Amino acid sequence: MKKKKGSVGADTDAIQTLIEQLLVHLGEDPTRDGLVKTPERVAKAFQFFTQGHRENPEAILNGALFPIEYDQMVVIRDIDFFSLCEHHLLPFYGKCHVAYLPNGRIVGLSKIPRLVEVYSRRLQVQERLTMQIAEALHQKLNPQGVAVVMEARHLCMMMRGVETPNAVAVTSSMRGVFQSQQKTREEFLQLIRRSGPGSGV
Repeated sequence: MKKKKGSVGADTDAIQTLIEQLLVHLGEDPTRDGLVKTPERVAKAFQFFTQGHRENPEAILNGALFPIEYDQMVVIRDIDFFSLCEHHLLPFYGKCHVAYLPNGRIVGLSKIPRLVEVYSRRLQVQERLTMQIAEALHQKLNPQGVAVVMEARHLCMMMRGVETPNAVAVTSSMRGVFQSQQKTREEFLQLIRRSGPGSGV
């Protein structure tokens, strides 16, 4: 089946057909007024939600590395992210906080939220997402250390199963001095603490 123009690596026509079949199996009529365009809209939405599978995180960082003798912590906090749980294809969303301690070079600040976005726009679990962001920065920057903390609400917990709408999942990944030095780790956690669990995630 031919891909729709403009799609990269995702067969929008095939996804649309599958959504039509899903609606039928759910007992719906895909030809009724409210659903006529739904398969097309859902196909385009899922193509967007998973576009990170077709993007290269390394390419984002490659052109934005700058040599500089700066030895203090760099922190970007409250990065909004949205992702899809690979277990139920339901969204999870929240805040990501990233820090690194440079070792002779830095990365353009806008590239860190962009990196978070690329890994988030994939079928994910929060634990792996957290590690992927930390590992990508660790490999490209070779810093003294990297720290990533993610706080998220999961619709698969809110809408089904245990139905806990107020639960916040918190994951972390520490590399280098953030893992080995308690003082450095605590400084980072203190800097992000005022946006901790339950304060608006």
